[in-house]
Amino acid sequence: MLPIIILLPLLGFFSGSLFGRYIGKGACFITTFHLFISFVLSVLFFCDVVLNDCTVKIILGSWIVVDSLHIDWCFYFDSLTSIMLIVVTSISTLVHLYSTEYMEYDPHLPRFMSYLSLFTFFMLILVTSNNFLQLFIGWEGVGLASYLLINFWFTRIQANKAAIKAMLVNRVGDFALLLAMFIIYFIFNTLDFDVVFTMVPFLSDSVLLVANTSINVIDIICILLFLGAMGKSAQFGLHTWLPDAMEGPTPVSALIHAATMVTAGVFLVARCSYLFEFSQLALNLVVFIGATTSFFAATSGLFQNDMKRVIAYSTCSQLGYMMFSCGLSCYEVGVFHLSNHAFFKALLFLGAGSVIHAVSDEQDMRKLGGLLNLLPFSYSAMLIGSLALMGCPFLTGFFSKDLILEAAYAKYTTLGHFAYFFGTFSVFFTSFYSIRLLFLVFLSEPVGNKNTLLNAHEGGWRLGLPLFILSLLSITIGFASRDLFVGFGTSFWSASIFVLPVNYVLSDVEFIPLFFKLLPLFVSIFGAFVSYYLYSFKLSSFFVYKKKNTFKFFYNLLNRKWYFDKIYNIFFVQNYLLLGYSFTYNSVDRGVIENFGPYGLKYIITTLNHQLKEVQSSFFFKYLYYFLVCICVLEFVLNSFILL
Repeated sequence: MLPIIILLPLLGFFSGSLFGRYIGKGACFITTFHLFISFVLSVLFFCDVVLNDCTVKIILGSWIVVDSLHIDWCFYFDSLTSIMLIVVTSISTLVHLYSTEYMEYDPHLPRFMSYLSLFTFFMLILVTSNNFLQLFIGWEGVGLASYLLINFWFTRIQANKAAIKAMLVNRVGDFALLLAMFIIYFIFNTLDFDVVFTMVPFLSDSVLLVANTSINVIDIICILLFLGAMGKSAQFGLHTWLPDAMEGPTPVSALIHAATMVTAGVFLVARCSYLFEFSQLALNLVVFIGATTSFFAATSGLFQNDMKRVIAYSTCSQLGYMMFSCGLSCYEVGVFHLSNHAFFKALLFLGAGSVIHAVSDEQDMRKLGGLLNLLPFSYSAMLIGSLALMGCPFLTGFFSKDLILEAAYAKYTTLGHFAYFFGTFSVFFTSFYSIRLLFLVFLSEPVGNKNTLLNAHEGGWRLGLPLFILSLLSITIGFASRDLFVGFGTSFWSASIFVLPVNYVLSDVEFIPLFFKLLPLFVSIFGAFVSYYLYSFKLSSFFVYKKKNTFKFFYNLLNRKWYFDKIYNIFFVQNYLLLGYSFTYNSVDRGVIENFGPYGLKYIITTLNHQLKEVQSSFFFKYLYYFLVCICVLEFVLNSFILL
């Protein structure tokens, strides 16, 4: 049963890609049905894990056998995998159903549906792998699928640029992950999770000599693994691809940001908890980068004007929460927030897609407004998603987001308090831009095109049903699953996640001061109030203030994403392009290769031809001279061999 969960999306991909032109829109039904069956089987396995503490390891056969390297096609199903299966298959099924109407009039709909299924297949390969190399196959596969989906409308220049950017930025993290795999094989002589994780305590004091400096092996491996996770999960420094990925169709954004691609990095850190627990240096780095990402992305989303880009920055910020939760050794809380975030983030993106679909593909919030009475269902969905994102009490985001902040404070370290206060500031900014989005799109006076607003209407049941299901889950799933995932004494995680007793902090969460427990809630309410007040009653004054030089710098800084793209272009991209032109192209391609290749051969043949023409002079004495010289040389060579 379990391999079928993985194979069905692959069958959906082949049905849409190979037979799409023959079955047409039938590919929509086939791919969606396959994903639904995968979801049902995932639910059955999850129930088996909950009731029977079931862990399954399936070996399909040998893959690579070279000397001591032995790698099998092996799938590992445990409690961590069961959570990821539920998240991936459920969100993917709803996105497939949503896409059948959202992309209904696209002439390449079968190709789009097949790409979605391929994306899901590689993500399932990633989360069910039992060794690093098989995980890397899924890791690269989701990168490939994201490139294909972001660049689905390949006639658009911006889509081409965004897809290439996503691929190149992820190459940085992928290279670090490859280095980590090489070192793991060098030290442990295997890539299997079971063997590596078992041997970590015995090799925790091993060192490598790097640049005449001894560095702990586990520190190097964990830092490289985290650099790989930074690329996929868009952490600070390698985040620039995520907002630009909005150039793809909206269902793609929902799938990337909710269930696949960006969650891969968090999953990798949680899966490798056995390694990270023996590297305090790597854990500190994870906390610092995660907290910085949450703050940076939240501020970058404050004054964005593209609706999808605002939601994209909220994803980046929430990924920061998940990461620094893992850095605090609260892996189960990070995965809990991952699963909760998947549902309300999918709701936000699909709700935004419903609005975009209704207003003739307009995404600029400054050109919308007044849609509350025209799109009441879409407004309700986005309101629920925004409140869950803000951490409103008793909605899904509240149960995991606040717990992460409380765990950060309960760490009682400088880095833990750093993460707590940065995370709390991020809560304010998250509430601000969430209410700003709702106000500019739905509650403000209409400022868009009259014909567009008059023709705005809700979508059909295939758009509405996923929004309705995700709205219910965004309200209930956090409360329903909190005791199972993070309840005191729960045995759900079993051996999937390992935490050293000295690093465990969840037992101290209940004893932190009440003020610091309630501070994120008060900050969230205050941020929502400030946003509504400025845009409802003080919009004209706020606009005048934004034009002043004292505010313009900060507005431009945040609107232009802290100038990261500009800095990268000036210091990295332009220099690499110049190096590629002056050295690689001129010196190597047009220099060495051409001179010793086609042009070199042409020059040699031309020169020999010219010399041979001079030899053919038609003078008998020259021919006799050449003949005598050759006889002498031949005689000398033969005599030399005889003497030897």
